[in-house]
Amino acid sequence: MRLLVIEDNEKLAQSLKRGLEQEGYAVDTAFDGEAGWKKLLAGLEDYNLVIMDLTLPKIGGLDLCRGMRKEGIMLPVIMLTARDTVEDKIIGLDSGADDYVIKPFSFDELLARLRSCLRRPRESLPGELKVKDLTLDLAGARASRGGVEMQLTLKEFRLLEYFMRHPNQVLLREQIIGHLWDFDFDSVSNVLDVHMKNLRKKVDGGYEDKLFETVRGMGYRLKG
Repeated sequence: MRLLVIEDNEKLAQSLKRGLEQEGYAVDTAFDGEAGWKKLLAGLEDYNLVIMDLTLPKIGGLDLCRGMRKEGIMLPVIMLTARDTVEDKIIGLDSGADDYVIKPFSFDELLARLRSCLRRPRESLPGELKVKDLTLDLAGARASRGGVEMQLTLKEFRLLEYFMRHPNQVLLREQIIGHLWDFDFDSVSNVLDVHMKNLRKKVDGGYEDKLFETVRGMGYRLKG
C-alpha cells in the first residue's frame, strides 16, 4: 500500500511518514497543495489513499479534494484539520473527503480510520444501478429519474448509491453515518437529516410515486 501525505507542517508530515512506514505502508510526502497535486498525478496508479491537511499553501485542501473528484480520481481521502464544528465537517466531507480527523489526534485513531477507508470496495461493483425509474451511472457520476437528470452534491450521490445498493432494506441511521462519515453518531445526527431532506426533494419532488420513506425510530428505506 502506498500513501500520499500532503501536510504543510513538515515536522508532522515526517512524523506521520515514519509512523506509517513502521506499519508497513510506503509513504510519499508533499508540503503544499501544488506539490501534492503534481505527485498525485505522477503516481496516480501507485497510490491507494491520500492524507491531506485542510489548510495547505498554494492549493487548499478543499480545492485539492474537489479537483480530484472533478477529474474522476476516486482515491480515498482523509482530511486533517483543527476545525471541529459540524459545519466544517460537512464542508470537508462534501468536498469529496472520505473521512475527517480533528487535530490533535492519536496515531492509532488515524490508523483505524485509514484501515476503514482502505477496506471499502471501489471498483468491483456494477457501473450502473437501477431502482424503478431511478438510475445511477457510477462511471459518469450522473443520476436521473424517468430520464430527467438530477444535480446532486457528492455526498447526496454517495447517499443515493448506498440506498440503491440496498433497495427495500431499512437502513439504520447508525449504518448510514458509519458508512459515509465514520464519526460518532451523536455528533452528526442532524447532518444526516439535512442531507436526506435535500436528497428526497431531488428524487421524489414532483413525483406521485415516492421512493424514499422514513421508518420512524430506525432510519430510511428506498422502495424498489
